[in-house]
Amino acid sequence: MLSAMTITVLIVITVLIFDFINGFHDTATAVATSITTRALTPRTAIIICAIFNFIGAFSGTAVAKTVGESIVSHNSIEQWVILGVLISAIIWNIITWYFGIPSSSSHALIGALMGGGIAYNNSFNVVNWSNLFHEVIIWIFIAPIIGFVVGYFLMILLNWILRPFKPGLVNKIFLKFQVVAGALMALNHGSNDAQKSMGLITMALLSGKFIHEFAVPTWVIACCALAMALGTASGGKKIIKTMGSGMAKLTPVNGFAAQTGGAAVIFLATFFHAPVSTTHIISTTVMGVGASKRFKSVKWGVAQNIVWAWILTIPITATLSALIIYIMKMFF
Repeated sequence: MLSAMTITVLIVITVLIFDFINGFHDTATAVATSITTRALTPRTAIIICAIFNFIGAFSGTAVAKTVGESIVSHNSIEQWVILGVLISAIIWNIITWYFGIPSSSSHALIGALMGGGIAYNNSFNVVNWSNLFHEVIIWIFIAPIIGFVVGYFLMILLNWILRPFKPGLVNKIFLKFQVVAGALMALNHGSNDAQKSMGLITMALLSGKFIHEFAVPTWVIACCALAMALGTASGGKKIIKTMGSGMAKLTPVNGFAAQTGGAAVIFLATFFHAPVSTTHIISTTVMGVGASKRFKSVKWGVAQNIVWAWILTIPITATLSALIIYIMKMFF
């Protein structure tokens, strides 16, 4: 049997691997539109994204507590279960990254945590279903809807404001504005997504009795911020292509609207301590921006495949996690 310290070290390493994968998996949420509209070169866009992801990770820990304590309590599972949960989420992230599907790392983690907790306890009661519903499930549905609506009406408003100006001048100005919008999107991405990894490490520290209350240590924040920034810097070209041009053709002003709208919705979710999918939100803001021209301009076939990935992520990762935990039970 491995000691609590050994398992904790393994969990920290695995969480940082997950955070790194999450970073390159979600690079597209901030940089895809900037690259597609040629506001920034891929290299510059990804560097800016990495820097602001790192900064955003230091903005708070409320979402970390939602993930690490509100769904499945550390008192209900042993440390090694957290390791199985992480392995499940990483497997799903790698699969969706390989096929270029912009699925949710957040929901992969939540689904795996649910499945792992249920399998370990052989009981559905281990999941705090009320918290899950109010802090996760509701936001799975409303966040993409808000993203679509914000993208749609923000683009209509911009079109109305910019009517007197020549398209060439508008494009030139908004190529610059997109740099700011991309940085803002990356900042909010880091503030929400990095906290999920912080939550799991803190959960492991509580489970191993290394700390006695849910308070994220500074070294955990720094490690998760760095891992996500490094992952972001490595990029995710397949998903960038799907996000940037797979759903709708974008101009600089379209890209600005999508990124600004997406950043605003993520900020709102983080304010309510909800671990949302930044991928879902930016995907639907892109759809909303595209639909503001005409609904036919959105490639709904691509969008449909993405929606299916959203729907299936939690049940698939929950099932995968349960299977892994049952296997790990033989050794722990």
